[in-house]
Amino acid sequence: MWQELSGNFCYVFPILIAAIVIRVAYVLYWTGRPLRASAERVRTLIILGSGGHTAEMLSILNVLQKDRFLPRYYVAAATDNMSLQKAWVFEESLVQQGENGGREMLEAAQFMQIYRSREVGQSYFTSIGTTLIAMVHALWLTLRIRPQVV
Repeated sequence: MWQELSGNFCYVFPILIAAIVIRVAYVLYWTGRPLRASAERVRTLIILGSGGHTAEMLSILNVLQKDRFLPRYYVAAATDNMSLQKAWVFEESLVQQGENGGREMLEAAQFMQIYRSREVGQSYFTSIGTTLIAMVHALWLTLRIRPQVV
């Protein structure tokens, strides 16, 4: 029996290696190419959160081409009071700085809230239900927005 398995393995192994090499070459080829023309706008979903995540996202946004990543959809937990407010201030600062299209960019930014899957101190048992609700809400929101960049 071992000889049968090792005999079949001798035929399968080179095919498996060839498939892996072809896949790696394909991925390397396509990762070096731009997806679209650089002037095209890209729907962007920005997920904000407590614990420093909002500051990290806003610092990333600060170095992006703001006129290319439009419209921008900001999403934060319903119980997170500060994140969407900071994103609003960020968008307002772009308008005041006169960034490309100022008022148009503020109108293109949308701010949304999503259910939180687990609150601090919530029991693990009850978080099962709230996590399922949050997952369905996140899926619905993603299907509605259809972001090109997250």
